[in-house]
Amino acid sequence: MHECAVCHKHSDDHISICPRCGADLKVDSVRARALKQIQASPRANAVFVVAPAQACPTCRSTQGTYPKESSLIPVLPHEGCSCAEGCVCRYEPLVVEVGP
Repeated sequence: MHECAVCHKHSDDHISICPRCGADLKVDSVRARALKQIQASPRANAVFVVAPAQACPTCRSTQGTYPKESSLIPVLPHEGCSCAEGCVCRYEPLVVEVGP
């Protein structure tokens, strides 16, 4: 499921324009904005794609750590996802702090 970051309407994975406010969900979804924030953060060293245990094989296959500048970071929601409620993956920052 997409969640619009502008109006917070939930839409199916195949919807690319928010039906409520018209926002482009490729850039204005909660997940897309989360990825941009992680990539912009000086504290984040990498992006971790999280797929819950009940996720489909497509989602589970992309779980892992990616350099935050990498073009290999999968776009969420995954194309070909077969999860009953839609793609349930999310982006998380990988933060490694050194110092006192």
